[in-house]
Amino acid sequence: MKTIPHILVAAATLAPVLALADGPGAGLTAQYETAFMKMAIDHHFAALRMTELAAGTDVQRNGQISPQEGTSPTPGFPATQAKATLDDLKSMARRDNRVQREEIMTMQSFLRDWYGIDYQPRLRPENAVQIAILERAQPGADFNHAFYETFSRHHYTLMEPVNGCMTGIDLTHLDLRRECETMWHSQMADIDMMRHELHKHFGIVDYQPFRQLAPLEGNHGLPRGEHSGGS
Repeated sequence: MKTIPHILVAAATLAPVLALADGPGAGLTAQYETAFMKMAIDHHFAALRMTELAAGTDVQRNGQISPQEGTSPTPGFPATQAKATLDDLKSMARRDNRVQREEIMTMQSFLRDWYGIDYQPRLRPENAVQIAILERAQPGADFNHAFYETFSRHHYTLMEPVNGCMTGIDLTHLDLRRECETMWHSQMADIDMMRHELHKHFGIVDYQPFRQLAPLEGNHGLPRGEHSGGS
């Protein structure tokens, strides 16, 4: 049985470690965390517009629970009518829109609290291309098809950075790790759902959100990772 002095010593030993959870990541982890969160915020920002195009804009919300509900407006974009016609697609779009708004705000708070960075979302070129595809698609089947292929690809491109988050961030930043685990599970589930919907509605049995054998390209000649060499 531990005596009180032993407990106090243990607590004092742990205190500096726990305190790091409110500060920047140690060593190399800080650079990855800040770059990752900025990228993920921008990635999610694009998803807000993609899902808004699917479900439509609710400029003024009401208390009605209905499959005709839209999403909140995306900053910097005009209001739009729903272009999707499948209820399951619009439901996923509304859910992802709401969830990713919250995830944007959570990562903004981590950047602010840990790094003193006040970061605002921006539209990156690769995401603007995906939005343009959906803006050009005709409402109905044309949009439904384009959305499933484009949005599943959009989700997929976040997975490797999220893997880096789950394996390479500061050991004490458990809140960020949990955010990344949630992103991984939710977006992988969405990809699976969209692949099944492509089969169900468009007869596509082999859609992959990547090209050819890209996931098997190996470790790019890197047999191990890296660290700063410090404690």
